[in-house]
Amino acid sequence: MKNIFLPVFIGLISLFISDIIPAQKRDYSIKSVSFTNVKLTDKFWLPRIETNRLVTIPASFERCDKTGRVKNFVLAATHTGKFCSIYPFDDTDIYKTIEGASYSISLFPDPKMSAYLDSLIAIIGKAQEPDGYLYTARSIDPAHPFSWAGSERWINERQLSHELYNAGHLYEAAAAHYLATGEKNLLNIALKNADLVCSVFGPAANQRHTAPGHEVVEMGLVKLYRITGEKKYLNTAKYFVEERGHDVSYDSTSKDEWKNGAYWQDNIPVVDQTEAEGHAVRAGYLYSAMADVAALTGDTLLENAVDKIWNNVVNKKMYVQGGVGAIGDGERFGDNYELPNATAYNETCAAIAQVLWNERMFLLHGDSKYIDVLEKTLYNGLISGIGLDGKSFFYTNAMQVKNSFSGGDLEATRSGWFPCSCCPTNLVRLIPSIPGYVYAQQDDKIFANLFISSNTSFNISGKQVDIVQQNNYPWDGDLLFNVNPKSTVNFSFLIRIPGWAKGAAMPSDLYSFQQKLNKKVTIKVNGKAVDYKTENGYAILNRTWHKNDKVEVELPMEVRKVVANNNVKDDMGKIALQRGPLVYCAEWIDNNGKASNLIIPSNTSFTSDFNPNKLNGIEEIKAQVPAVVIGNNGDGIKTVQQSFTAIPYYAWANRVKGEMMIWFPEKIQDVDLIAGK
Repeated sequence: MKNIFLPVFIGLISLFISDIIPAQKRDYSIKSVSFTNVKLTDKFWLPRIETNRLVTIPASFERCDKTGRVKNFVLAATHTGKFCSIYPFDDTDIYKTIEGASYSISLFPDPKMSAYLDSLIAIIGKAQEPDGYLYTARSIDPAHPFSWAGSERWINERQLSHELYNAGHLYEAAAAHYLATGEKNLLNIALKNADLVCSVFGPAANQRHTAPGHEVVEMGLVKLYRITGEKKYLNTAKYFVEERGHDVSYDSTSKDEWKNGAYWQDNIPVVDQTEAEGHAVRAGYLYSAMADVAALTGDTLLENAVDKIWNNVVNKKMYVQGGVGAIGDGERFGDNYELPNATAYNETCAAIAQVLWNERMFLLHGDSKYIDVLEKTLYNGLISGIGLDGKSFFYTNAMQVKNSFSGGDLEATRSGWFPCSCCPTNLVRLIPSIPGYVYAQQDDKIFANLFISSNTSFNISGKQVDIVQQNNYPWDGDLLFNVNPKSTVNFSFLIRIPGWAKGAAMPSDLYSFQQKLNKKVTIKVNGKAVDYKTENGYAILNRTWHKNDKVEVELPMEVRKVVANNNVKDDMGKIALQRGPLVYCAEWIDNNGKASNLIIPSNTSFTSDFNPNKLNGIEEIKAQVPAVVIGNNGDGIKTVQQSFTAIPYYAWANRVKGEMMIWFPEKIQDVDLIAGK
C-alpha cells in the first residue's frame, strides 16, 4: 500500500486537514479521525467487519457477475449485445462493492482482492467512451438504449435514467480506492467522467440546467474536489444542489409528489425547504450534500435549510429504531407523524443515508444530538438490514410482522439478493467505514462519539496522544479510556453523554422514556470521581494529561419503556423497549409461538442477561407478562401469564420465519376477531 497522505474520513466521505489542499479555505471545523487510524478490538463491530470482508464482499462480487452486471461493462466496451441486467443503475452495485472492498483492504491488506479490483477497474475503463461518458445502459447499443435512458444522453436524467446517480457512485468508489491504495486507475476514470459532467451541466446558457433525479453525484463531486483541489467539482456540486426547485415543467398546484417534483426534492429551491419530502434515500443524500456544500462555501442559507429539515425528520418522521421512509409507494417520507407499523417501509439505504447525513450535521455544529441519532440508526435500523450470516438482507425493515388469516404484514424472510440490490451493496461500503465514526478532532479538542473498543492516535500541539478505548458496549455501560500522551499536554477530551443515558429517547418529543432514570452518568479520572461540565451533550474534561491517565465512564444500562408522541396514532397506548442504544423486539420463537398477543402492563419489571450462545451473543430482556390466547375449541379468548423474551431488533429474522413486534399494548383496549377456515 502506498501511503501518500493521511486521509480523514467522515464515514464514507473523505475530509482532509486544511494544509493538504491549500485551495480549500473553508471546511468543517471538526474533522473525523480516519477510519484507517482507528484499530478496532471490540467484539461487536470487528466481527461484522470481518464478516463483511470474508463473506459479504465476495458474495456481492459473485452476484454482480452472475446477474450480468459485470458483463454489461464488457458489452459496453464493444457496443455489442443487449443490456443483460434489469435496471440502468445496476452499474452502481459494482461501484459500491469496489468502494467497500477498498475500505476493507485498507484495514486488512489482501493482494488477491486488490488484483481482482484492478481487473474489474480495467473492464470499467474499457467501457468508458472517449469523452468520459460511462453508462452501460446506453453504451452497449447507443442506437437502442435502455428504455429509461431516453434517446439522447441526459434528457431523461431528472426522472428515470440515473446517469448522474451512476456517476456519483463511481466517484465515491474511485475516491475510496485511491485513498486506500494510492493507485489512480479508477480515479482517472472518475475524473474523466467528472470533467464531462462539469462541462455539460451548469448555469451557463450553453449548459444543461438539470437537477439530478437521484442525488449522490453531489457528494461524489465533493470527494473529488477534496482529492484534487479542482474548484469546478465543488462548483458543480453546489450547482446541482441549487438547481433544485427551478424546473417549470412540474405542476406546482398538484399534490402528487411525482407531478409537483417533491418526490425528487425538486419542487422548491432547497434553501426554502423546511420538511423532508419524497424518496427517503434521495433526500438523505441531498441533505448530506447540502451540509457538505454549506461547510465548504460558508453558505448560511443552505445551513439554515438543512437544520430545519433535520428538525422535521427527528421531530416528526423517524421510527423508534431510527428508520425513515415510512411509505412503500415511492419509498418515501409520509406526512408528519405518519409512521404506521404494519406497512412500515424503512429502506436500508435510507438508514445508511441518515448515518451519512447525521455525521455531517455533527461536523457542522459539534452537537452530540446528531451522533445520538446516528447511533440509534446504526445499531438498530441499519444493521437490521443484513443477516448475521453476512449474505442475507432486508430491503425494507419491518416494524411488526403478524401471522393471521388475512395474510399478515411485511416480509419476515431475508433474501440473498434483490432485482434492485442497492441495499446489499450499500451495506458492503458502510460496514468497513465504522471506525471512522468513533472519534473527531477540532484543534485541541478530541471528541469521543462512539463507544467501540479500539486504539488510535492524535496529534495535539505537535505531540502524539494515544487513546485506548476498552468496553463491552453496547451490552455494558462501563467505559474505560486509557489516555497516554508521549509527553505532558493540555487538551479537552469531550466524551459524548448519550441522550438515552440522560433520559432522552430522542433529541425531540417524538419518543420519550416513560419513567425517569434511577442513575446518572458518573465519570472518574484516575479513580477519582470528577465534577464535569457539559456542552452540546459532551462531558468536557479539560486538563493537563499525563502518561497512563485513565478515564472511567459509567452509563446506566437500564431497561427503558419508550412511548411515542400522541400524534403517532399507531403507537397510542403502547410501549417499546430500549436498553442502552438498542431497541428491542419480541420474536415468536422465544414467546410460545406468537408475538402479537403480548401485553406489557405499566408495572412490568424486567431483567436482562447476556446469552453468548444466542444470535452470536446478545443481551436478552426477560419478564412475566400477560398474553392473549385462544381457547382449546376456538370459542373464546383469555389472558395467561407467560415468560417474555425480547432480543435486539437488529438480530430478528435470523432463525425462522414468524411473528415479530416492537410496540406492545399496555392493556387490552379492543379485540379484532378473524374467522378461521
